Amino acid sequence: MTTYGPEHLPYGVFSTADSPGHYRIGVRIGDRVLDAGAAARAHGVQWASDFNQPTLNDFLGRGPAIWASARGWLQENLGGASRTSQWEALLHPLDEVTLHLPITVADYVDFYASEHHASNVGAILRPHTEALTPNWKYLPIGYHGRSSTIVVSGSDIVRPRGQRKGPGDAVPVFGPSVKLDIEAELAFIVGGETAPGHPVDIEAAGDYLFGIALFNDWSARDIQDWEYVPLGPFLGKSFASTMAAWITPMEALREARIPLPAQDPEPLAYLRGSAEVSFGLDITMSVELNGEVISIPPYGAMYWSAAQMLAHLCVNGAALSNGDVFASGTISGADRHTCGSLLEVTWNGTQPLTLADGSTRSFLQDQDVVTICATAPGAGDTVITLAEVTGRIVSGAAT
Repeated sequence: MTTYGPEHLPYGVFSTADSPGHYRIGVRIGDRVLDAGAAARAHGVQWASDFNQPTLNDFLGRGPAIWASARGWLQENLGGASRTSQWEALLHPLDEVTLHLPITVADYVDFYASEHHASNVGAILRPHTEALTPNWKYLPIGYHGRSSTIVVSGSDIVRPRGQRKGPGDAVPVFGPSVKLDIEAELAFIVGGETAPGHPVDIEAAGDYLFGIALFNDWSARDIQDWEYVPLGPFLGKSFASTMAAWITPMEALREARIPLPAQDPEPLAYLRGSAEVSFGLDITMSVELNGEVISIPPYGAMYWSAAQMLAHLCVNGAALSNGDVFASGTISGADRHTCGSLLEVTWNGTQPLTLADGSTRSFLQDQDVVTICATAPGAGDTVITLAEVTGRIVSGAAT
């Protein structure tokens, strides 16, 4: 069983200690990183110029045919015994490189695609009404986030400050969030551009889906609770989101494809896609708090597919760009131990979580470290291990 073998080959961007300002596109194989740009130059492949860039954005724009060609070339040359000494010389030990955000994020949309999560949030925040809003099963609900605050895994997260109004507060107060939360999500990376006014048909959505990365959409629940009516999330979300340093190509996940849950009522025509393009993914996540697993969210339970989310986000004529990111929203299963947020795990703090050291958590404390990991079935009975996404909470400067 391998986790970073030729069946996976995720893409990232790295630098080395002797040239820290030189960002290079890398491909992970085992515990080493291939300098993909140097390999492409040495062999004169047609996409060499795209690999010799500080981000993956140009390569994203090349489209599915070149993505497949590059992947096939990499698999052929990185495949174990067939690897030549010339290729060996271009491999760097993983622990000797610095990883960076692999793309320049063009735009960012966050969805709300888990029925279990949406139902839990509805029950917590609107206990005397229907848990799901009337529109939820007719369209993938989402909001536009802030692309400039997406950071690479390993970055510290400064506790945000803002207005909040607790049950005992006569008026809102200003200060650091006291209900800082996580959201275990999956990010989809878009390759390809469209012109304004030209939606993407759902059957063509796969042509724009380059790959995935684990994603943590940190959330300040107290700030969010005070601000979200009537326009939705704003400062409670926009301070930081963390993305894994390695992007797993969609092609590496072919064996992980599974049918979607039954969608009732039937989606409108523009959201109906064939099983070949509109599918779920058999990805099992684990959420660790200070090294202790507190939840195992199943992506396979998600209601809306990536193809449906992509078709919806541009059906109004919004343009797509290379490096767009859209996230799934919190991934949650049917019970407390499969929920992807502390809001659900602790039921908004009313059922605190007890850790192995005896401490309790309703929400995150300073110096807490959250790490999200995931696996999926790969080709030939292998296991695809997605690159982890991790972050540590630090206090902000007083104002």
